[in-house]
Amino acid sequence: MNIIRSSAEKLDREDPLAGARDRFVIADPELIYLDGNSLGRLPMDTRDRITQVIDHQWGERLIRSWGEGWMDLPVEIGDRLGASVLGAQAGETIVCDNVTVNIKKLMYSAHAMRPDRTDVIAHRGDFPTDRYLATHQANARAGQVRWIENDTSVDPRPLDADDVTALLDENIAFVHLSAVDYRSSAVADLVAITNAVHDAGALMIWDCSHAAGAIELDLNSIDADFAVGCSYKYLNGGPGAPAWIWVNSRNHDQLSTPIPGWMGHADVFAMSDEYVPAPGVRRFMTGTPSPIALAAVSAGIDMIADYGMNAIHHKAKSVTTYAVDFADELFDGHGVTVASPRSAEHRGAHITLRHPDARALVDQLVARNVIPDFRNPDGIRIGLSPLTTRFVDIFDGLSALHDLLT
Repeated sequence: MNIIRSSAEKLDREDPLAGARDRFVIADPELIYLDGNSLGRLPMDTRDRITQVIDHQWGERLIRSWGEGWMDLPVEIGDRLGASVLGAQAGETIVCDNVTVNIKKLMYSAHAMRPDRTDVIAHRGDFPTDRYLATHQANARAGQVRWIENDTSVDPRPLDADDVTALLDENIAFVHLSAVDYRSSAVADLVAITNAVHDAGALMIWDCSHAAGAIELDLNSIDADFAVGCSYKYLNGGPGAPAWIWVNSRNHDQLSTPIPGWMGHADVFAMSDEYVPAPGVRRFMTGTPSPIALAAVSAGIDMIADYGMNAIHHKAKSVTTYAVDFADELFDGHGVTVASPRSAEHRGAHITLRHPDARALVDQLVARNVIPDFRNPDGIRIGLSPLTTRFVDIFDGLSALHDLLT
């Protein structure tokens, strides 16, 4: 591999998705933004859509806007997200609340569908929210969490069925895992793990926060039971954007929710004394949704639909491969190791580099107008959002890190 900037410039010229970057706000052209896996850039369309909601719908139509489309937004946008990103059927996806609240809903519902089982399986290295909620839900049923123990910050291999089958038995109600590891970027063997879980009579929940918009997903082909994810990373929905829930249609009649909010009622304006759940995933609605926030999510999803997840996933594999190969050559002898899978098929759209001084190095990179992400204890996470990251961004960002190390 030739470590010259002109090779990166050539890759950018040949990139079929190069024009997508022009559809985002680039306030500082000199900024090297390698953190789109934590917060995606702002699409230009988002500002127009939010302005439309504020000026016309809220400003002019006022409360009439609820009857003119606002009430349907969580389901309508959910269907578009499901079709363009998740491989979902109509009526299986809803956009609402945040990931933490939605995970709790799904864990509660999964446990209710397996009332004679108390234990759950989760990963010790998963994102904190996922671990906290797995423990909370198991405790609520007088059960325990059986942990998959491998440390993905050291061992970035993708999870496979063997990791799960060793812990499965007739007392496991559900398994909750991340489709893409938030540190290593390893893509789990979604089909094999789901099949193993079903063979044991348990249910499968996938957290797709680092997968949706980064890799191709077909949740129905995977045969998962439930999935959840955020919309502020690769979906570019903005800070604090609503999350989403997907439920396989075969489970719709068995769903229950720990939060019987009025928006999840079968007749929202009946104001009845008793809670009657809405059919399907709509019963997971809680309080009043935000049309402003949903407008931002809608813009991000429509952009992904324009380019298609096949092309976006191909770009993710291309930029992560370039970054891994570049890092191998550039950092040889500098104490940096690649803590992500070597195979592009087993990576999401970020990579992690390990170095003992990672925290200080990230601070120094930010001071140089290069923004990656630090992950405890020694990870420098390089987010390579396919629609906005250029090959020259990778070249310049990793070159800046090399300068600090030398």
